[in-house]
Amino acid sequence: MVDLTVVILTKNEERNLRKCIESFRGIAKRFVIVDSFSTDKTELLCNDLDKELRKIGSGLDFYKNKWVDYATQLNWGLTMTNITTEWSMRMDADEELTEDLADEINSGLDALPADINGVILRRRLIFMGRWIKHGGRYPEFLLRILRTGKAYCEHKIMDEHMILSEGRAVTFRHDLIDNNQKDLEWWTAKHNWYSSREVLDHQMTSENRTDRSLESSGRSTAQAALKRRIKNSGYYRLPKFMRAHLYFIYRYYFKLGFLDGREGKIFHFLQAYWYRFLVDAKMYQCEKNGTKMEQQGDLKE
Repeated sequence: MVDLTVVILTKNEERNLRKCIESFRGIAKRFVIVDSFSTDKTELLCNDLDKELRKIGSGLDFYKNKWVDYATQLNWGLTMTNITTEWSMRMDADEELTEDLADEINSGLDALPADINGVILRRRLIFMGRWIKHGGRYPEFLLRILRTGKAYCEHKIMDEHMILSEGRAVTFRHDLIDNNQKDLEWWTAKHNWYSSREVLDHQMTSENRTDRSLESSGRSTAQAALKRRIKNSGYYRLPKFMRAHLYFIYRYYFKLGFLDGREGKIFHFLQAYWYRFLVDAKMYQCEKNGTKMEQQGDLKE
């Protein structure tokens, strides 16, 4: 068993949470759930999972904390839940480890040199049951495993990343899987919520009121820093609405998104075109009315 605590944020995640935790195959010493007052059976599921985990020498601790934003909630989980293990890990409830990645963590994590304070993982996305391999979506590199106390989540409204406060990171070979079990109605509602956060984040960035630590520190992933630079210095300088057209064409045709089949067509259209167009529409509305986007609460389900 690895000296590892896995921190998972939840809000109505009874459909996803069990497969997430079971994918660790007993290698993690502790799981910390930080719940923003779920109204489904998430808490009852956590009680059952804790009983099961304790039989193999692990355990699950369930906390409730009022939602402000993702970074605040995650940093609360990392600092306020008495993590004493050598390593901490950020996981989303809809994610799971491949068997190969679980083996790699189990055999390789505790053997890392003392100057390695982070591990970058490769994430693959499953949408409507299909692996989205094209359109620039795979692999996505994310800093997810951290030597406890040596990293934090940057405080951004949208697209927040983990930042190492010191040391360096290595990349593991095998995949983390994003495989949400909720339906398309939930997905579109979530991305409508995301679009308002995106507008607020852009407004704050334009006013130089956001933390730019990802761009300056070099202690997250090169991919994340490059994407943010392109987004802020390239994409947002293109005309509203036209940029959604261009982005979809780039993703679907130039980056071969069409090879992902019917599910890929749905995903790339909704995520690269509809979502980006909705963000622009909300930006336009704010500019037309002379208003600012309001701070977003948690996703209502």
